[in-house]
Amino acid sequence: MMVYKTRGVCSREIQFDIEDNKVKSVKFIGGCQGNTQGVARLVEGMDADEAIKRLSGIDCGGRGTSCPDQLSIALKQALQQTK
Repeated sequence: MMVYKTRGVCSREIQFDIEDNKVKSVKFIGGCQGNTQGVARLVEGMDADEAIKRLSGIDCGGRGTSCPDQLSIALKQALQQTK
């Protein structure tokens, strides 16, 4: 299980796995529960590179980031660590 400490958003961390380049078991700790659960369910089973492409750059209220954007950063870092 990978754990990413978020920055600049309401959620505190994101827990997830990547298996065979597929996103698995995504869980946001904190944040807007309905939205984070929705994002988690939508990306589970998705190719990690595709999830990064779709989520990267999403902004929440002018913060310059969002929970989905933070997930894309977490996924990028996880993929870089496995190379």
